[in-house]
Amino acid sequence: MSSRQEMRAEETKRAILTAAGQLFGERGYDAVTMREIAKAAGCSHTTIYLYFKDKEALLHHLSAGPLDSLQGEMEAILQDQTVAPEERLAQISRTFLHFCLSNRTMYRIFFMVKAERVDITGPSFDLNRTRNHLFSLLRQAIGECLPPDVTEERVLAYARILFFTLHGILATYTESTEPLEQLIERLSPTFDLAISVVVTGAKQTAQTGVERHAD
Repeated sequence: MSSRQEMRAEETKRAILTAAGQLFGERGYDAVTMREIAKAAGCSHTTIYLYFKDKEALLHHLSAGPLDSLQGEMEAILQDQTVAPEERLAQISRTFLHFCLSNRTMYRIFFMVKAERVDITGPSFDLNRTRNHLFSLLRQAIGECLPPDVTEERVLAYARILFFTLHGILATYTESTEPLEQLIERLSPTFDLAISVVVTGAKQTAQTGVERHAD
């Protein structure tokens, strides 16, 4: 393939991904067809299949890169042992919230479409491996805030509570048109308080559970 053909192919691929992201964000993943994406991208309904075999492949290509970048940021925070566990958890939670609010139009696409249980080890859809790994990082972060004798079952329960809290916050603001930095500045105290409440509650109930087990 000549360099001109390669450039044209790359432009077509980018156009398809741009069109898919816009249509998925506006109408939802299930409502959009490959034919509609091809039309919006300016290519034929047969050409699109030369680049992406189906909508799942499009979903993966749209989501994998951004989620991998988020994963890298969260892992870097967890590896910083100069920071106290509670602050690492706060930082990793803020990073997650900031990412999702920065990608409000794609939030549901990144995390909700074809989602499976966050605690399974072998999801059937490749993208869910990344999603579930992001959850495992939150689970690790909150687990490091708790006494070492807390059971894995309890840590999982606390991680789910944190996960539900974060997504509850995000569901409230993903449709907001308020500028990102203004939104973050206005809501940061509430975000931080919500995370603090989850951590404090987890510590208290975890300690109570440990004491009861010891009795």
